[in-house]
Amino acid sequence: MEILQFIHSKWAYLVLLVLVLATFNALFKFFSDKEFAPQDFRISLFTLITMHIQLLIGIVLYFTKGYFDENTMSEVMKNDSLRKLAVEHPTTMIIAVALVTIGYSKHKKKLVSKPKFKMLAIFYSIALALVLYMIPWNLWF
Repeated sequence: MEILQFIHSKWAYLVLLVLVLATFNALFKFFSDKEFAPQDFRISLFTLITMHIQLLIGIVLYFTKGYFDENTMSEVMKNDSLRKLAVEHPTTMIIAVALVTIGYSKHKKKLVSKPKFKMLAIFYSIALALVLYMIPWNLWF
């Protein structure tokens, strides 16, 4: 269990790095009217893959962590730190992964560069904001 927690924590650095890279890549190229290149596709795809792997690790952790073994739902909801780890963090991160997935899917349907970057920039930026907001910073440092 501790190994899985360690992997989830360390993999999060990679997820954050590629999400920041993909977001700023899309924003920069959208505003500078650059052409969509194969490396742009790879960056957005790698972001999608790393986030889905993180989600799968997180789901396994969630169900093996036992947040609700000794606590009722009302006890969890009354405890700020436990509520953040057991409810708010997973829910927000699932939404962030869904946004990246939607943005990635929508960008593939666009035929020209500007709308492709626009889809990636919008959805990845919102996902990045959610991820940055919901990272348990006190556990990271």
